[in-house]
Amino acid sequence: MTAAYATLVERTAFRVRHETVRVLPPGSAPIRVLHLSDQHLAPWQRGKVEWLRSLASLEPDLVVSTGDALGHRDAIPALARSLEPLRGIPGVFVHGSNDLYGPVMKNPTRYLLGPSSKRLAPREPDLDTAALEAVYADLGWLDLDNHARALEIAGTRLELFGTHDAHHGWDRLGDMRDELAALRERADWSPTTRGPVAIGVTHAPYRRILDALVAGGAEVLFAGHTHGGQVRIPGGHALVANCDIPLEQASGLSTWEHAGATAALEVSQGIGTSIYAPFRLGTPPEAVLVSLEARAIG
Repeated sequence: MTAAYATLVERTAFRVRHETVRVLPPGSAPIRVLHLSDQHLAPWQRGKVEWLRSLASLEPDLVVSTGDALGHRDAIPALARSLEPLRGIPGVFVHGSNDLYGPVMKNPTRYLLGPSSKRLAPREPDLDTAALEAVYADLGWLDLDNHARALEIAGTRLELFGTHDAHHGWDRLGDMRDELAALRERADWSPTTRGPVAIGVTHAPYRRILDALVAGGAEVLFAGHTHGGQVRIPGGHALVANCDIPLEQASGLSTWEHAGATAALEVSQGIGTSIYAPFRLGTPPEAVLVSLEARAIG
């Protein structure tokens, strides 16, 4: 009965989680951030596609995608359709390994035994990552894989920087730091614009990556990868996180501290699963709408 529920019911019980983070300068207009992660989309998942399309009704000001959008080599058209209603809304993205490599058959219970191997089998990428990036470019979204970018939204300057998938060692923190320093040296924003507010983005929330993002000044962090553990004891936290983040922070909104600085950490438990591990228990699939709001004065 439990297995049937985890496979047939909860896996498609899509929800939107709402969070508020008070991080903007006093007097700033709120910024609604739609956080998408781990869709693991396959071409036959029409219900998931239509639910994703419906998220445009949340009227986000910014979309943050934290990777593993693809779950099948033929999923690009389905992904393009799922995101089409978000065209014209500013967005940023990082990749996870499943945006380069398709899923492979393996024992699904291995997920519960601890972190998966950080080394992929020696094979060439078999997903069309260039086509995926073309979908994002058509939407107007910016690449944060070891990059830094700036956007002005609702009168506030956002400095966004991130890494490629740290689970496989594809992060290049030096490159990210260099771009961030160059971004901050340019005086290319209006003196009437509030901010800046720094936002860090990564797929896999390893401690060293979160520490590096906070050291770069990030006040808000977005990540995915964990699936919230995919299986959770009712009323408890994740059993595994597939990385070294503390299990109690494997999903949801929490605080990350490093070297005397803190940031709000938002970890999505994701929207999909591998087609070879199609179950969720205590971790319903989710998108997250984070309202960035002004800090209190004083």
